[in-house]
Amino acid sequence: MAELPSQPVSELLARWRDGDEESLRRLLPVVYNQLRRLAHYQLRKEHPGHTLQSTALVHEAYLRLARQEPMLFQNRAHFYAVCAQLMRQILVQYARRQKAAKRHGGTRLTLDDAFAFNKGQSMDMIALDDALDGLTKLDAQQSRIVELRFFGGLSIEETADILSVSPATVKRHWTTARVWLHKQISKAEHHDA
Repeated sequence: MAELPSQPVSELLARWRDGDEESLRRLLPVVYNQLRRLAHYQLRKEHPGHTLQSTALVHEAYLRLARQEPMLFQNRAHFYAVCAQLMRQILVQYARRQKAAKRHGGTRLTLDDAFAFNKGQSMDMIALDDALDGLTKLDAQQSRIVELRFFGGLSIEETADILSVSPATVKRHWTTARVWLHKQISKAEHHDA
């Protein structure tokens, strides 16, 4: 992730947490480019011709953040991880609407090498979301690691910092979670076939 000056972001987030709603509005221009990069990262995993654009994804995530109760962010990476999670929710809801609109259509997600599936393999965003929900019930920390790494684009070290665990723990859980998710998604795809 590109570095931004931490002081203004941290200050604005702290002021927002303390009830200054204007601080969140002032924050957007400061973090906008990074949020667009994050949205672009999310959307590049989608099928070609996806109708949702980076700008729309950023603005929808911002609106959802603004509707939430102000929260305490550990650091800038935590803020971006929360935004990535909001973007994931938006994309899943979008996929569910698309799938409902045209049976068997669904929005497809292409996973890159970072997720350790076969290169070029695609999966249904809804199947991934369902599998992540199942993983959360079994191991919330592993699910959080997947969200931070895959949807947030965070490194092992950034993920470890946010979760206050060692990088070795993140690597171990990341590996286990990928295997489990792959099995669950494969089951779901075979069930739908």
